[in-house]
Amino acid sequence: MLGILLCVWQIHNIKVGTDSRYSKNAGAVFSLKYHIVWCPKYRKKVLVGDVEIRLKNVLYATAAQYGVLIEAMEVMPDHVHLFVSSDPTRCVAEIVNRLKGASSRILREEFPHLKSRLPTLWSRSYYAGTVGHVSEATVVKYIENQKGR
Repeated sequence: MLGILLCVWQIHNIKVGTDSRYSKNAGAVFSLKYHIVWCPKYRKKVLVGDVEIRLKNVLYATAAQYGVLIEAMEVMPDHVHLFVSSDPTRCVAEIVNRLKGASSRILREEFPHLKSRLPTLWSRSYYAGTVGHVSEATVVKYIENQKGR
């Protein structure tokens, strides 16, 4: 795993098609994956039944439109968990804003009770955590050991 960190030239030797951990664009080889969680305003339990089903469809469609892959999703009555991957051109804030914005607009149009019960569908906050194949300790140790090489 640390072999890809050793030299820049090794990046070109990564077989992206055979190693599903990595993706590639014109200038980078990357593996950017995020665990994202957000809640409805006031943590209301409104993500049930038809709202839940439609939310899942909207999130998958919006993610595809912006080149984001939803690898796993779970919609609870009062919060949403996503595991997504994206390329380096999309920051996590943009991903969250696009997904929350589109889903809020569409769901509030299609389900009038969401308009009457909540001033906005989503709270302003969210959680985002990165997920990787190399631990933080391994990367720190690798960087610290570079001076002696």
